[in-house]
Amino acid sequence: MEEQKDGQNPKVASLADRSEERAGLRRGIYLLPNLITTGALFSGFYAIISAMSGALENAAVAIIVAGVLDALDGRIARLTNTQSDFGVQYDSLSDLVAFGVAPAVLMFSWVLSDLGKFGWMAAFLYMACAALRLARFNTKPDNTAFVGLASPMAAGVLATSVWVWTDNIASTVTLPLAIPMAALTVGAAALMVSNFRYYSPKQIDMHRVPFIYMLGVVALFALIVVNPPVVLLGLSVIYAGSGPVQAILRKRPRKSA
Repeated sequence: MEEQKDGQNPKVASLADRSEERAGLRRGIYLLPNLITTGALFSGFYAIISAMSGALENAAVAIIVAGVLDALDGRIARLTNTQSDFGVQYDSLSDLVAFGVAPAVLMFSWVLSDLGKFGWMAAFLYMACAALRLARFNTKPDNTAFVGLASPMAAGVLATSVWVWTDNIASTVTLPLAIPMAALTVGAAALMVSNFRYYSPKQIDMHRVPFIYMLGVVALFALIVVNPPVVLLGLSVIYAGSGPVQAILRKRPRKSA
C-alpha cells in the first residue's frame, strides 16, 4: 500500500480543510456586525464634524443614520450567532460617540452656544448622562424593558428637532428658541438616567406578528417618506414621553367596581 504524503490520512486532511473553511467563514460573518458598528461610529464622527462646520442638517441626518445602523448591528449579531464581549464593548463606545458626544456638539453648535456657560453645561450634562446610561446598560442589560430612555432615542429627539428647524424654519436663532431647546436637552438627559420603563423592541415576537401590525408599519413608512423630519420628531417625542406617562398611569389608584 502506497504511503500517504507526509504520513497524513486523506480523510483527516479533508476534514481539517473543511474545518478551516468553516472557521474562515465564521470569522467573515463575525466581522459583519462590527463593520455595521463601525458605520454607526463613522456617522457619529461625521455628525460632529458637520455640526462644527455649521452643516446642521447633515449632522442631524447622520445621527439618525447612526441610530438605524445601531439597531441593525445587534440584530444581525443575534441572527448570525456572532455575539461577543468585544462586540458589546465596541458597540457601547460607538454609541457614546454617536448618541452622546455628537448630539451634545450639535445642540451647542445650533442654539446652546448663545446661552454661554449655561449652554455648554447643558451640552455636557447630556453627554455625561448618555455615558451613565450606557454604563448602566453594560452592567445591567435591559431584558424585557428599557430602564431609562435609551441613548439612541434621546439623540433622536434632539437630532430631529434640529432637522425640523433646518428643513422648515431655518430662521435666526434667538433667546426664546435657545431656552426651550436647552430645557429639551436637559430633559432628554434626565430621562436617560431616570428609572422610567420604556417599551423594548426585544419584546416583539418577530415570528408571529398580526397582519394589522404589518399594515401599521407600511402606513408608518409612508408617513415618514412624506415628511421625514416631522414624523420622526413626533415618533421620538411620543416614545420619550411614554415612560413618564406610563409611570403616572401605574400610580393612579384604580376605581373599585
